[in-house]
Amino acid sequence: MWSGRFQQATDALVRAYGESISFDWRLYAHDIEGSIAHAGALLAAGLLTGEEYSQIEAGLRGIGDEIARGEFVFKQELEDIHMNIEAALTQRIGPAGAKLHTARSRNDQVALDLRLYLRAQIAEITQALHGLQRALVDLGARHAEVVMPGYTHLQRAQPVLFAHHLLAYVEMLDRDAGRLADAARRLDVLPLGSGAIAGSTVVLDRQIVASKLRFSKLSENSMDAVSDRDFACEFLAAAAVVGMHLSRLSEDVILWATSEFHFLTLSDAFTTGSSLMPQKKNPDVAELTRGKTGRLYGNLFRLLTTLKGLPMTYNRDLQEDKEAVFDSVDTLKAALAVFAAMLAEARVEVADMARATADPLLLATDLADYLVLRGVPFRQAHEVIGKLVALTLERKTGFAELSMDDYRAASAAFGEDVYAVLDVRRSLESRQGVGAPSFDNVRARLEHWQNALQEPSPS
Repeated sequence: MWSGRFQQATDALVRAYGESISFDWRLYAHDIEGSIAHAGALLAAGLLTGEEYSQIEAGLRGIGDEIARGEFVFKQELEDIHMNIEAALTQRIGPAGAKLHTARSRNDQVALDLRLYLRAQIAEITQALHGLQRALVDLGARHAEVVMPGYTHLQRAQPVLFAHHLLAYVEMLDRDAGRLADAARRLDVLPLGSGAIAGSTVVLDRQIVASKLRFSKLSENSMDAVSDRDFACEFLAAAAVVGMHLSRLSEDVILWATSEFHFLTLSDAFTTGSSLMPQKKNPDVAELTRGKTGRLYGNLFRLLTTLKGLPMTYNRDLQEDKEAVFDSVDTLKAALAVFAAMLAEARVEVADMARATADPLLLATDLADYLVLRGVPFRQAHEVIGKLVALTLERKTGFAELSMDDYRAASAAFGEDVYAVLDVRRSLESRQGVGAPSFDNVRARLEHWQNALQEPSPS
């Protein structure tokens, strides 16, 4: 493609080192879509005849079908997906194919392809996020009355509803969907028409291309357009946050599946055994997901590091953007799908959760609140209940076994109704504030998410 300037063929080592067709072939559908739109602008400018445009469109669609069937032979010496498709097109339809690259560079072409690819992948990942949200909501709805200990510092803290715990992740994933939507809005800019760096003296109507490719905005600076990979960084950052949330969910699942907790039993289909220990049942899906978060973080820093020292405008370093993006896309889609399927088959161990929730110390804060509602300053109430906790630990008993004299000795504000506080369901029912885990609140939030996450009816 540059034989006019060069007197010597590219060394085979350089060809192998610089090729990207081994991975950027994945952009083929978007490259073809962009090329057809570009051909439409060439047609409108009178640089292609109607017959030439038809030949180009039919030729490109035929190549796309061939690639989809796995029958297209990619050539390493043509470096990338753009040149492989263009060379095949020209070979098949002749001179019309050679006209396609008029007023276009691979610099603005690849910037377009990557935007088109990410736009499509963000839509798919968002659907996968919703799928995991549905799995969490469904699991919570099936166990809407199940109470469990809530934890801080991995120490039992206060009683919560199991569904409330799951809904925390639904909220996290909703923010993730919002971040991806923000990224999609900012990549909604057409770079094609920027040329290699300074546009072209062959002026095309870029709005024609934008309309065909469903972009709402045109890039306003040709140098920025060909060198901008902010949109890829933003996607990778959003993907890293999704990974962090999945890792946190994985850690909960791993803990719940231990013999020590035994709050959750995972299906045999989503666990593995040991090559040595016959009794083992390992939560590999959750562990792998926790581990793959490191890949998502690494891909973000990989691209940021590539970009940080680049002068304007296009530099070959930018070829390094694609594998990071592709890997994060693949990792996220796989993790979201397998996690949703795993949760759909998980069994909640209600009896073991109930036993853990019977820990009387979970209601210590409720006793402090009891005193506050009777006029005792909270810090004083906190100290009083702390002393009662120490007393129960010393006697190896619970709050319910303390006598009225014990309570009165700690504070005169205690009355006979204190024993009514020592009920987990009452504790939860009283937590009526917005966002708190009362039964009514959690039922309402489950219903909200069931409605919000309804899959569209097939048309």
